[in-house]
Amino acid sequence: MTDFHRSKHSTGKRGVDISGKIAFLEKNVLDEITLNHIISQWEFPEQEVIRLSKRQFLMPGFIDTHTHASQYPNAGTGMDLPLLDWLNKYTFPLEQSYSSLSFAEKVYPIVVNNLLRSGTTTAVYFATIHLESSKYLARLVKEKGQRGFIGKVNMDCNSPENYIESLDNSVKSTEEFVKYVLNLEKDEGRENGSRLVYPIITPRFAITCTSQLMNSLGLLAKKYNMPIQSHLSENIGEINFISELFPHLPDYTTVYDHHGLLNEKTIMAHGIHLSSKELKLIKERNIGISHCPTSNFAICSGVCNVRQLLDEGIKVGLGTDLSGGYSKSILNAIRNANIASRVVFMASSKVDDKPLNKSFPHLTLPELTYLATMGGAELINLDKIIGNFLIGKEFDALLIDPDACQSPLDIFDDLEDIERIFEKFIFLGDERNLKSVYVKGKKVSGTDLESMNLREKELLKNLSKLDGGNCHLCNPNS
Repeated sequence: MTDFHRSKHSTGKRGVDISGKIAFLEKNVLDEITLNHIISQWEFPEQEVIRLSKRQFLMPGFIDTHTHASQYPNAGTGMDLPLLDWLNKYTFPLEQSYSSLSFAEKVYPIVVNNLLRSGTTTAVYFATIHLESSKYLARLVKEKGQRGFIGKVNMDCNSPENYIESLDNSVKSTEEFVKYVLNLEKDEGRENGSRLVYPIITPRFAITCTSQLMNSLGLLAKKYNMPIQSHLSENIGEINFISELFPHLPDYTTVYDHHGLLNEKTIMAHGIHLSSKELKLIKERNIGISHCPTSNFAICSGVCNVRQLLDEGIKVGLGTDLSGGYSKSILNAIRNANIASRVVFMASSKVDDKPLNKSFPHLTLPELTYLATMGGAELINLDKIIGNFLIGKEFDALLIDPDACQSPLDIFDDLEDIERIFEKFIFLGDERNLKSVYVKGKKVSGTDLESMNLREKELLKNLSKLDGGNCHLCNPNS
Protein backbone atom coordinates (compact mmCIF):
# COMPACT_ATOMS: atom_id res chain seq x y z
CA MET A 1 0.00 0.00 0.00
CA THR A 2 1.26 3.45 -0.87
CA ASP A 3 0.31 6.21 1.49
CA PHE A 4 0.61 9.97 1.21
CA HIS A 5 1.02 12.05 4.33
CA ARG A 6 1.55 15.77 4.61
CA SER A 7 4.06 16.96 7.17
CA LYS A 8 3.09 18.64 10.42
CA HIS A 9 2.07 21.66 8.38
CA SER A 10 -0.98 19.80 7.10
CA THR A 11 -3.40 17.24 8.42
CA GLY A 12 -4.53 15.01 5.53
CA LYS A 13 -3.59 11.42 4.77
CA ARG A 14 -4.58 9.21 1.84
CA GLY A 15 -4.00 5.50 1.45
CA VAL A 16 -3.74 3.67 -1.88
CA ASP A 17 -4.04 -0.12 -2.04
CA ILE A 18 -2.14 -2.53 -4.28
CA SER A 19 -4.79 -2.32 -7.00
CA GLY A 20 -4.29 1.44 -7.25
CA LYS A 21 -7.54 2.39 -5.51
CA ILE A 22 -7.88 4.92 -2.74
CA ALA A 23 -8.47 2.78 0.34
CA PHE A 24 -8.85 5.44 3.00
CA LEU A 25 -8.70 9.13 3.73
CA GLU A 26 -7.73 10.21 7.22
CA LYS A 27 -8.01 13.76 8.48
CA ASN A 28 -6.36 15.51 11.43
CA VAL A 29 -3.12 13.55 11.25
CA LEU A 30 -1.24 15.97 13.49
CA ASP A 31 1.68 13.91 14.80
CA GLU A 32 3.70 10.71 14.41
CA ILE A 33 1.65 8.94 17.09
CA THR A 34 -1.51 9.33 15.03
CA LEU A 35 0.38 8.29 11.91
CA ASN A 36 1.71 5.15 13.59
CA HIS A 37 -1.81 4.27 14.71
CA ILE A 38 -3.02 4.51 11.12
CA ILE A 39 -0.10 2.42 9.89
CA SER A 40 -1.05 -0.25 12.41
CA GLN A 41 -4.74 -0.03 11.59
CA TRP A 42 -4.25 -0.40 7.83
CA GLU A 43 -1.28 -2.78 8.05
CA PHE A 44 1.23 -1.29 5.63
CA PRO A 45 5.01 -0.77 5.98
CA GLU A 46 6.16 2.59 7.29
CA GLN A 47 8.69 2.84 4.45
CA GLU A 48 5.79 3.20 2.04
CA VAL A 49 4.71 6.45 3.67
CA ILE A 50 5.53 9.46 1.49
CA ARG A 51 5.73 12.68 3.45
CA LEU A 52 4.98 15.87 1.58
CA SER A 53 6.79 19.08 2.40
CA LYS A 54 5.03 22.17 3.65
CA ARG A 55 4.20 23.47 0.18
CA GLN A 56 3.75 20.27 -1.78
CA PHE A 57 0.24 19.08 -2.58
CA LEU A 58 -1.68 16.46 -4.52
CA MET A 59 -4.26 17.02 -7.22
CA PRO A 60 -6.09 14.70 -9.64
CA GLY A 61 -4.34 13.88 -12.90
CA PHE A 62 -5.19 15.92 -15.99
CA ILE A 63 -7.52 14.45 -18.61
CA ASP A 64 -6.95 15.53 -22.22
CA THR A 65 -10.23 14.79 -23.99
CA HIS A 66 -9.02 15.60 -27.51
CA THR A 67 -5.54 15.35 -29.00
CA HIS A 68 -4.00 14.11 -32.25
CA ALA A 69 -0.95 11.99 -31.39
CA SER A 70 -0.03 11.80 -35.06
CA GLN A 71 0.19 15.58 -35.42
CA TYR A 72 2.75 16.07 -32.65
CA PRO A 73 5.68 16.76 -35.05
CA ASN A 74 3.76 19.81 -36.34
CA ALA A 75 3.17 21.31 -32.88
CA GLY A 76 4.14 24.96 -32.82
CA THR A 77 4.03 25.39 -36.61
CA GLY A 78 1.51 26.06 -39.36
CA MET A 79 -0.78 28.55 -37.64
CA ASP A 80 -1.18 30.75 -40.70
CA LEU A 81 -4.22 29.06 -42.25
CA PRO A 82 -7.86 28.36 -41.34
CA LEU A 83 -8.98 24.79 -40.63
CA LEU A 84 -9.70 23.28 -44.06
CA ASP A 85 -6.64 24.79 -45.74
CA TRP A 86 -4.55 23.89 -42.70
CA LEU A 87 -5.61 20.25 -42.97
CA ASN A 88 -4.69 20.01 -46.65
CA LYS A 89 -1.36 21.84 -46.45
CA TYR A 90 0.07 20.63 -43.14
CA THR A 91 -1.93 17.88 -41.49
CA PHE A 92 -2.88 15.32 -44.10
CA PRO A 93 0.67 15.10 -45.55
CA LEU A 94 2.09 14.47 -42.07
CA GLU A 95 -0.54 11.90 -41.14
CA GLN A 96 0.09 9.98 -44.36
CA SER A 97 3.62 9.32 -43.05
CA TYR A 98 2.20 6.86 -40.52
CA SER A 99 1.68 4.36 -43.31
CA SER A 100 5.23 3.51 -42.21
CA LEU A 101 5.22 1.74 -38.85
CA SER A 102 8.83 2.78 -38.32
CA PHE A 103 7.75 6.43 -38.50
CA ALA A 104 5.12 5.79 -35.82
CA GLU A 105 7.75 4.08 -33.68
CA LYS A 106 9.87 7.24 -33.80
CA VAL A 107 7.09 9.70 -32.97
CA TYR A 108 4.57 8.06 -30.66
CA PRO A 109 6.93 7.29 -27.72
CA ILE A 110 7.89 10.97 -27.63
CA VAL A 111 4.22 11.98 -27.63
CA VAL A 112 3.16 9.69 -24.78
CA ASN A 113 6.22 10.44 -22.66
CA ASN A 114 5.73 14.18 -23.06
CA LEU A 115 2.04 14.06 -22.22
CA LEU A 116 2.74 12.03 -19.09
CA ARG A 117 5.54 14.42 -18.14
CA SER A 118 3.03 17.26 -18.48
CA GLY A 119 0.62 15.59 -16.06
CA THR A 120 -1.81 14.08 -18.56
CA THR A 121 -2.77 10.81 -16.90
CA THR A 122 -5.57 10.13 -19.42
CA ALA A 123 -5.63 11.11 -23.09
CA VAL A 124 -8.22 10.67 -25.83
CA TYR A 125 -6.13 10.17 -28.96
CA PHE A 126 -6.76 10.45 -32.67
CA ALA A 127 -4.22 8.26 -34.50
CA THR A 128 -4.46 7.96 -38.32
CA ILE A 129 -6.24 5.72 -40.83
CA HIS A 130 -3.35 3.22 -40.63
CA LEU A 131 -4.20 0.04 -38.74
CA GLU A 132 -0.74 -1.13 -37.69
CA SER A 133 0.42 2.30 -36.51
CA SER A 134 -2.80 2.70 -34.55
CA LYS A 135 -2.29 -0.69 -32.91
CA TYR A 136 1.22 0.36 -32.00
CA LEU A 137 -0.05 3.52 -30.30
CA ALA A 138 -2.51 1.46 -28.25
CA ARG A 139 0.23 -0.97 -27.15
CA LEU A 140 2.54 1.90 -26.31
CA VAL A 141 0.02 3.77 -24.16
CA LYS A 142 -0.59 0.60 -22.18
CA GLU A 143 3.13 -0.10 -21.77
CA LYS A 144 3.80 3.45 -20.59
CA GLY A 145 1.03 3.15 -17.98
CA GLN A 146 -1.13 5.98 -19.26
CA ARG A 147 -4.89 5.74 -19.57
CA GLY A 148 -5.87 6.19 -23.18
CA PHE A 149 -8.74 6.10 -25.62
CA ILE A 150 -7.22 5.31 -29.01
CA GLY A 151 -9.03 6.02 -32.26
CA LYS A 152 -8.10 4.65 -35.66
CA VAL A 153 -9.28 7.48 -37.89
CA ASN A 154 -11.93 6.90 -40.61
CA MET A 155 -11.89 8.83 -43.92
CA ASP A 156 -13.42 7.64 -47.20
CA CYS A 157 -14.17 10.88 -49.10
CA ASN A 158 -12.99 14.47 -49.59
CA SER A 159 -9.47 13.43 -48.69
CA PRO A 160 -6.12 13.33 -50.53
CA GLU A 161 -5.60 10.47 -52.97
CA ASN A 162 -2.73 9.10 -50.89
CA TYR A 163 -4.56 9.46 -47.58
CA ILE A 164 -7.99 7.88 -47.91
CA GLU A 165 -9.70 4.53 -47.31
CA SER A 166 -12.36 2.61 -49.14
CA LEU A 167 -15.64 2.15 -47.31
CA ASP A 168 -15.16 -1.59 -46.86
CA ASN A 169 -11.55 -1.35 -45.73
CA SER A 170 -12.34 1.45 -43.30
CA VAL A 171 -15.07 -0.55 -41.57
CA LYS A 172 -13.14 -3.83 -41.64
CA SER A 173 -9.89 -2.38 -40.26
CA THR A 174 -11.77 -0.43 -37.59
CA GLU A 175 -13.47 -3.58 -36.33
CA GLU A 176 -10.12 -5.37 -36.31
CA PHE A 177 -8.64 -2.47 -34.35
CA VAL A 178 -11.47 -2.53 -31.79
CA LYS A 179 -11.01 -6.26 -31.21
CA TYR A 180 -7.25 -5.86 -30.95
CA VAL A 181 -7.41 -3.13 -28.29
CA LEU A 182 -10.08 -4.97 -26.29
CA ASN A 183 -7.82 -8.03 -26.24
CA LEU A 184 -4.77 -6.12 -24.98
CA GLU A 185 -5.87 -6.57 -21.37
CA LYS A 186 -8.22 -9.54 -21.62
CA ASP A 187 -5.95 -11.87 -19.59
CA GLU A 188 -5.33 -9.38 -16.80
CA GLY A 189 -8.79 -9.62 -15.26
CA ARG A 190 -10.71 -6.83 -13.59
CA GLU A 191 -9.56 -7.65 -10.06
CA ASN A 192 -6.94 -4.93 -10.56
CA GLY A 193 -9.60 -2.35 -11.39
CA SER A 194 -10.45 -0.76 -14.72
CA ARG A 195 -8.57 -1.30 -17.96
CA LEU A 196 -6.05 1.32 -19.06
CA VAL A 197 -6.60 1.40 -22.83
CA TYR A 198 -9.90 1.62 -24.70
CA PRO A 199 -10.73 1.73 -28.41
CA ILE A 200 -12.87 4.65 -29.54
CA ILE A 201 -14.76 4.91 -32.86
CA THR A 202 -13.27 7.86 -34.74
CA PRO A 203 -14.89 9.27 -37.89
CA ARG A 204 -12.60 12.25 -38.54
CA PHE A 205 -15.53 14.53 -39.25
CA ALA A 206 -18.58 14.39 -41.45
CA ILE A 207 -16.75 16.07 -44.35
CA THR A 208 -14.42 13.10 -44.84
CA CYS A 209 -16.95 10.34 -44.18
CA THR A 210 -19.73 9.18 -46.48
CA SER A 211 -23.17 8.46 -45.09
CA GLN A 212 -22.53 4.74 -45.59
CA LEU A 213 -19.34 4.93 -43.52
CA MET A 214 -20.94 6.93 -40.71
CA ASN A 215 -23.89 4.53 -40.58
CA SER A 216 -21.50 1.58 -40.40
CA LEU A 217 -19.44 3.18 -37.65
CA GLY A 218 -22.57 3.92 -35.65
CA LEU A 219 -23.55 0.26 -35.87
CA LEU A 220 -20.03 -0.81 -34.94
CA ALA A 221 -20.06 1.41 -31.87
CA LYS A 222 -23.39 -0.09 -30.85
CA LYS A 223 -22.21 -3.67 -31.47
CA TYR A 224 -19.17 -3.32 -29.19
CA ASN A 225 -20.61 -0.66 -26.86
CA MET A 226 -17.79 1.68 -27.84
CA PRO A 227 -17.34 5.42 -27.24
CA ILE A 228 -17.26 7.74 -30.27
CA GLN A 229 -15.22 10.87 -30.99
CA SER A 230 -15.21 13.40 -33.80
CA HIS A 231 -15.20 17.14 -34.56
CA LEU A 232 -18.21 19.43 -34.50
CA SER A 233 -18.78 23.05 -35.46
CA GLU A 234 -15.16 24.15 -35.26
CA ASN A 235 -14.98 26.54 -38.19
CA ILE A 236 -17.47 28.53 -40.27
CA GLY A 237 -16.05 27.24 -43.56
CA GLU A 238 -16.39 23.68 -42.28
CA ILE A 239 -20.04 24.28 -41.32
CA ASN A 240 -20.84 25.73 -44.74
CA PHE A 241 -19.25 22.71 -46.44
CA ILE A 242 -21.37 20.40 -44.29
CA SER A 243 -24.49 22.24 -45.46
CA GLU A 244 -23.49 21.59 -49.07
CA LEU A 245 -22.78 17.91 -48.43
CA PHE A 246 -25.97 17.24 -46.45
CA PRO A 247 -28.57 19.74 -47.74
CA HIS A 248 -31.42 17.52 -46.56
CA LEU A 249 -30.36 17.85 -42.90
CA PRO A 250 -30.90 21.05 -40.92
CA ASP A 251 -27.54 21.41 -39.17
CA TYR A 252 -24.14 19.88 -38.43
CA THR A 253 -25.14 18.18 -35.16
CA THR A 254 -28.13 16.54 -36.82
CA VAL A 255 -25.80 15.03 -39.44
CA TYR A 256 -24.12 12.95 -36.75
CA ASP A 257 -27.41 12.15 -35.04
CA HIS A 258 -28.93 11.03 -38.34
CA HIS A 259 -26.14 8.47 -38.70
CA GLY A 260 -26.40 7.06 -35.18
CA LEU A 261 -23.24 8.68 -33.81
CA LEU A 262 -24.64 10.70 -30.91
CA ASN A 263 -25.11 9.16 -27.47
CA GLU A 264 -23.86 9.49 -23.90
CA LYS A 265 -20.48 8.04 -24.93
CA THR A 266 -19.87 10.56 -27.71
CA ILE A 267 -17.17 13.24 -27.41
CA MET A 268 -17.31 16.10 -29.90
CA ALA A 269 -14.35 18.46 -30.10
CA HIS A 270 -14.88 22.24 -30.28
CA GLY A 271 -18.62 22.97 -30.54
CA ILE A 272 -17.95 26.67 -31.08
CA HIS A 273 -20.72 27.77 -33.45
CA LEU A 274 -23.76 25.85 -32.21
CA SER A 275 -27.36 26.98 -32.66
CA SER A 276 -29.88 26.78 -29.83
CA LYS A 277 -31.47 23.81 -31.60
CA GLU A 278 -28.14 22.03 -31.71
CA LEU A 279 -27.52 22.75 -28.03
CA LYS A 280 -30.87 21.18 -27.21
CA LEU A 281 -30.03 18.05 -29.23
CA ILE A 282 -26.60 17.76 -27.60
CA LYS A 283 -28.22 17.98 -24.18
CA GLU A 284 -30.88 15.40 -25.12
CA ARG A 285 -28.25 12.93 -26.36
CA ASN A 286 -26.02 13.66 -23.35
CA ILE A 287 -22.91 14.01 -25.49
CA GLY A 288 -19.82 15.82 -24.23
CA ILE A 289 -17.93 18.75 -25.70
CA SER A 290 -14.13 18.85 -25.60
CA HIS A 291 -13.22 22.52 -25.28
CA CYS A 292 -9.95 23.17 -27.14
CA PRO A 293 -9.25 26.89 -26.61
CA THR A 294 -5.57 26.85 -27.60
CA SER A 295 -6.41 25.45 -31.02
CA ASN A 296 -9.46 27.66 -31.39
CA PHE A 297 -7.28 30.73 -30.91
CA ALA A 298 -4.26 29.45 -32.86
CA ILE A 299 -6.03 28.77 -36.16
CA CYS A 300 -8.70 31.44 -35.63
CA SER A 301 -11.67 29.09 -35.46
CA GLY A 302 -13.62 31.10 -32.90
CA VAL A 303 -14.28 31.39 -29.17
CA CYS A 304 -16.41 28.75 -27.48
CA ASN A 305 -18.95 29.96 -24.93
CA VAL A 306 -18.31 27.33 -22.27
CA ARG A 307 -20.47 29.15 -19.73
CA GLN A 308 -23.45 28.71 -22.04
CA LEU A 309 -22.69 25.00 -22.45
CA LEU A 310 -22.50 24.56 -18.69
CA ASP A 311 -25.70 26.57 -18.17
CA GLU A 312 -27.42 24.23 -20.62
CA GLY A 313 -26.27 21.23 -18.56
CA ILE A 314 -23.87 19.96 -21.23
CA LYS A 315 -20.78 17.99 -20.22
CA VAL A 316 -17.51 19.84 -20.93
CA GLY A 317 -13.87 18.81 -20.65
CA LEU A 318 -10.60 20.25 -21.94
CA GLY A 319 -8.49 19.21 -24.92
CA THR A 320 -5.10 20.29 -26.22
CA ASP A 321 -6.00 19.44 -29.85
CA LEU A 322 -2.44 18.95 -30.99
CA SER A 323 -1.35 20.28 -33.41
CA GLY A 324 -4.03 22.84 -34.07
CA GLY A 325 -3.17 23.59 -30.47
CA TYR A 326 0.54 24.26 -30.17
CA SER A 327 0.93 22.99 -26.60
CA LYS A 328 0.80 19.45 -25.21
CA SER A 329 -0.06 20.76 -21.74
CA ILE A 330 -3.50 20.82 -20.16
CA LEU A 331 -2.19 23.63 -17.96
CA ASN A 332 -1.94 25.68 -21.14
CA ALA A 333 -5.49 24.63 -22.06
CA ILE A 334 -6.70 25.78 -18.63
CA ARG A 335 -5.09 29.17 -19.11
CA ASN A 336 -6.51 29.65 -22.59
CA ALA A 337 -9.93 28.46 -21.39
CA ASN A 338 -9.73 31.18 -18.77
CA ILE A 339 -8.91 33.80 -21.40
CA ALA A 340 -11.63 32.53 -23.75
CA SER A 341 -14.25 32.76 -21.04
CA ARG A 342 -13.21 36.33 -20.29
CA VAL A 343 -13.39 37.25 -23.97
CA VAL A 344 -16.95 35.86 -24.05
CA PHE A 345 -17.82 37.72 -20.85
CA MET A 346 -16.50 41.05 -22.13
CA ALA A 347 -18.21 40.63 -25.49
CA SER A 348 -21.53 39.61 -23.95
CA SER A 349 -21.62 42.29 -21.27
CA LYS A 350 -22.03 45.31 -23.54
CA VAL A 351 -23.04 46.23 -27.05
CA ASP A 352 -22.44 49.82 -28.13
CA ASP A 353 -21.52 50.57 -24.50
CA LYS A 354 -24.99 49.48 -23.37
CA PRO A 355 -25.27 46.66 -20.83
CA LEU A 356 -27.09 43.55 -22.00
CA ASN A 357 -29.70 41.66 -20.02
CA LYS A 358 -27.78 38.41 -20.55
CA SER A 359 -24.09 37.99 -19.84
CA PHE A 360 -21.90 34.95 -19.37
CA PRO A 361 -19.66 35.20 -16.29
CA HIS A 362 -16.12 34.04 -16.87
CA LEU A 363 -15.00 30.67 -15.53
CA THR A 364 -13.62 30.56 -12.01
CA LEU A 365 -10.49 28.73 -10.89
CA PRO A 366 -12.48 25.85 -9.34
CA GLU A 367 -14.48 25.51 -12.58
CA LEU A 368 -11.34 25.52 -14.73
CA THR A 369 -9.77 22.87 -12.51
CA TYR A 370 -12.96 20.80 -12.69
CA LEU A 371 -12.94 20.89 -16.49
CA ALA A 372 -9.37 19.55 -16.50
CA THR A 373 -10.17 16.69 -14.11
CA MET A 374 -13.72 15.62 -13.26
CA GLY A 375 -15.16 17.31 -16.33
CA GLY A 376 -12.92 15.18 -18.50
CA ALA A 377 -13.79 12.07 -16.47
CA GLU A 378 -17.48 12.71 -17.17
CA LEU A 379 -16.83 13.02 -20.90
CA ILE A 380 -15.08 9.64 -21.05
CA ASN A 381 -17.61 8.05 -18.68
CA LEU A 382 -14.98 7.24 -16.06
CA ASP A 383 -16.29 9.67 -13.45
CA LYS A 384 -17.00 6.76 -11.09
CA ILE A 385 -13.36 5.64 -11.42
CA ILE A 386 -11.14 8.74 -11.67
CA GLY A 387 -11.34 12.54 -11.53
CA ASN A 388 -11.07 13.19 -7.80
CA PHE A 389 -9.89 11.54 -4.59
CA LEU A 390 -13.03 9.89 -3.26
CA ILE A 391 -12.46 6.59 -1.48
CA GLY A 392 -12.77 3.67 -3.88
CA LYS A 393 -11.64 5.61 -6.94
CA GLU A 394 -8.37 4.79 -8.68
CA PHE A 395 -5.43 6.98 -7.78
CA ASP A 396 -4.58 9.05 -10.86
CA ALA A 397 -2.71 11.95 -9.31
CA LEU A 398 -0.06 14.62 -9.57
CA LEU A 399 2.32 15.45 -6.74
CA ILE A 400 3.07 19.15 -7.15
CA ASP A 401 6.28 20.66 -5.81
CA PRO A 402 6.19 24.48 -5.91
CA ASP A 403 9.80 24.57 -4.63
CA ALA A 404 11.20 22.35 -7.39
CA CYS A 405 14.57 23.12 -8.94
CA GLN A 406 14.21 26.08 -11.34
CA SER A 407 10.52 26.33 -10.47
CA PRO A 408 8.72 29.11 -12.35
CA LEU A 409 6.82 29.91 -9.15
CA ASP A 410 8.00 32.51 -6.64
CA ILE A 411 6.59 31.83 -3.19
CA PHE A 412 6.57 34.50 -0.46
CA ASP A 413 6.04 33.01 2.99
CA ASP A 414 4.50 36.14 4.45
CA LEU A 415 1.82 36.23 1.75
CA GLU A 416 1.08 32.70 0.62
CA ASP A 417 -1.36 30.04 1.74
CA ILE A 418 -2.09 26.77 -0.04
CA GLU A 419 -4.90 28.34 -2.09
CA ARG A 420 -2.59 31.03 -3.45
CA ILE A 421 0.15 28.50 -4.12
CA PHE A 422 -2.32 26.30 -6.01
CA GLU A 423 -3.48 29.26 -8.11
CA LYS A 424 0.11 30.18 -8.91
CA PHE A 425 0.79 26.62 -10.03
CA ILE A 426 -2.24 26.61 -12.35
CA PHE A 427 -1.28 29.88 -14.03
CA LEU A 428 2.53 29.83 -13.76
CA GLY A 429 3.60 26.23 -13.18
CA ASP A 430 4.89 23.66 -15.64
CA GLU A 431 6.28 20.14 -15.74
CA ARG A 432 9.23 21.16 -13.54
CA ASN A 433 6.73 21.27 -10.68
CA LEU A 434 5.39 17.76 -11.36
CA LYS A 435 7.43 15.73 -8.90
CA SER A 436 5.41 12.54 -9.43
CA VAL A 437 2.72 11.45 -11.88
CA TYR A 438 0.60 8.47 -10.83
CA VAL A 439 -1.82 6.38 -12.85
CA LYS A 440 -3.77 3.72 -11.00
CA GLY A 441 -1.46 4.12 -8.02
CA LYS A 442 1.71 3.52 -10.05
CA LYS A 443 4.32 6.21 -10.55
CA VAL A 444 4.67 6.60 -14.33
CA SER A 445 6.43 9.96 -14.72
CA GLY A 446 7.62 13.05 -12.89
CA THR A 447 10.85 14.85 -12.11
CA ASP A 448 11.79 12.48 -9.28
CA LEU A 449 11.37 9.46 -11.58
CA GLU A 450 13.46 11.11 -14.27
CA SER A 451 16.14 12.00 -11.69
CA MET A 452 16.14 8.42 -10.44
CA ASN A 453 16.55 7.12 -13.97
CA LEU A 454 19.46 9.48 -14.55
CA ARG A 455 21.10 8.36 -11.29
CA GLU A 456 20.66 4.72 -12.29
CA LYS A 457 22.25 5.36 -15.69
CA GLU A 458 25.18 7.16 -14.06
CA LEU A 459 25.62 4.32 -11.55
CA LEU A 460 25.66 1.73 -14.33
CA LYS A 461 28.11 3.85 -16.28
CA ASN A 462 30.45 4.02 -13.27
CA LEU A 463 30.11 0.28 -12.62
CA SER A 464 31.04 -0.38 -16.22
CA LYS A 465 34.18 1.73 -15.89
CA LEU A 466 35.20 -0.10 -12.70
CA ASP A 467 34.66 -3.49 -14.32
CA GLY A 468 36.31 -2.68 -17.61
CA GLY A 469 32.97 -2.59 -19.41
CA ASN A 470 32.15 -6.18 -18.43
CA CYS A 471 29.31 -5.44 -16.01
CA HIS A 472 26.39 -7.63 -17.07
CA LEU A 473 23.96 -4.83 -16.16
CA CYS A 474 25.72 -2.47 -18.58
CA ASN A 475 26.64 -4.80 -21.38
CA PRO A 476 23.62 -5.57 -23.53
CA ASN A 477 25.36 -8.58 -25.04
CA SER A 478 25.92 -10.33 -21.70
